[in-house]
Amino acid sequence: MEYKTLNDGNVMPMEGFGVYRVTDKAECEKAVYQAIQAGYRLLDTAAIYGNEDALGNAVRKAISDGLVTRDQLFITSKIFPTDMMSYESATTAIDASLSKSGLDYFDLYLLHQPFGDYFSAWRALEDAKKDGKLRSIGVSNFYPNLLANFCETVDTKPAVNQIETHPWYVRSQDLGEARRYGVAVEAWGPLGGTRYHADDSDVLQSISKKYNKTPSQIVLRWNIERGVIIIPKSVHKERILQNIDIWDFSLTKDEVEMINTLDTNGIATCTRRNDPEMVRMIFQMGKKNNQ
Repeated sequence: MEYKTLNDGNVMPMEGFGVYRVTDKAECEKAVYQAIQAGYRLLDTAAIYGNEDALGNAVRKAISDGLVTRDQLFITSKIFPTDMMSYESATTAIDASLSKSGLDYFDLYLLHQPFGDYFSAWRALEDAKKDGKLRSIGVSNFYPNLLANFCETVDTKPAVNQIETHPWYVRSQDLGEARRYGVAVEAWGPLGGTRYHADDSDVLQSISKKYNKTPSQIVLRWNIERGVIIIPKSVHKERILQNIDIWDFSLTKDEVEMINTLDTNGIATCTRRNDPEMVRMIFQMGKKNNQ
């Protein structure tokens, strides 16, 4: 496993385990526990996922069973826009996430979407960081112009910007702007989401044969070569083990460039946050979740 030192000095694993859409609590607990057994130390959840409690339960079980200590884990959660309407609502949401997870602190806490009063919410995150509730704070799904505006405005630069990026959505400008401000990039949906499949690519199939790896493992390693943190998700033990088995080889610069040619210039994004309908849908999702 490799690690990245964030702009606040904290150290984050380059690969982690995500639990997006793992809504069954028992299934989530089992998958997170298996991930910890497999060697994952970065765990990623969010308030809107509805499984902060299940992840926390798995963490406590793993600690109790002697698999890991709390300080060996790097646990992330996120605040949703409907809780980012004011400093006060954000503060309440942070405390609610901690309470649901049963954790004393999060290693990383993100603004989940660039909507709502995210500047007021950011001040709540800054204060929670000062109080020791959050070790690092960051953003998610911020496009390059939004990240630039944010970094030019706030006192504390975000440590991380978590975005969708994979070979079909390369996002070189996003990585460049993040580097400019010292912000680490973390990839959600690093395997291509539901729209793209590594096994369908001749380029990835060819490279995978050279290294005796699967095309999916080549995809994950590609982001690592770009300095991007990854959080693949699976509830199947075989895939959980497979996804972390990418640390015994490296891709050449030419191979990275070959994989870059799969880019669809933005067509692959699952959610377009510059679409007003998407903005309204996200707020409706949050309101429904809070009912």
